[in-house]
Amino acid sequence: MSATACSGGGTPTPGSPPAASQSPSGQATPSATPTPTASYKPADATGKAQNVPVPELPEAAKAETKEGLEAFARYWFVLLNYGYETGDTSRLDAITSSQCRACERAKAVISGWHEGGRWLAGGKVQTPSVSTTFKVAPDGNYQVAIQVSQQALSYYNADGTLQQAAAKPEDTGNLMLAVFKRGAWYVNNIQPIVG
Repeated sequence: MSATACSGGGTPTPGSPPAASQSPSGQATPSATPTPTASYKPADATGKAQNVPVPELPEAAKAETKEGLEAFARYWFVLLNYGYETGDTSRLDAITSSQCRACERAKAVISGWHEGGRWLAGGKVQTPSVSTTFKVAPDGNYQVAIQVSQQALSYYNADGTLQQAAAKPEDTGNLMLAVFKRGAWYVNNIQPIVG
């Protein structure tokens, strides 16, 4: 293979089609203008969230390490935020046990308030503190202590009327119980830390 074939230089062989940047007459043609991507708009009193970016699992969260588990715990709450904005909890379902009662309650609120044209605004969850000793408990789970702070949440009807404006809840401490199986983290339970 010649060097010009790799670099795109040189003269095309006879009978070959013209290059994409050339017209049959050899004149350069303008390149296509890239399609602009729609911008993200959070949900508010005027309507649902639009063009919400799909969260991607951080590279660190793929490892069975202390840092990996902490990154995964943060990612889980990012997916929860995605659910609040879009009504889509399928990504949470894929990495969370249906035996997690608190998780199921949150998903029920999310899916219920995204039916029939209704939506949620606010409610963004942040995790100011995430830590684990990275020791397997007798029940086979790793434990992660997570401080959770959530913004006020507003519930809107399909006609745009405000059904309820919930005040910002108090910050809470939660314990995530997770396992690493088949090469990925999985949540068995999330429960409040009492005491």
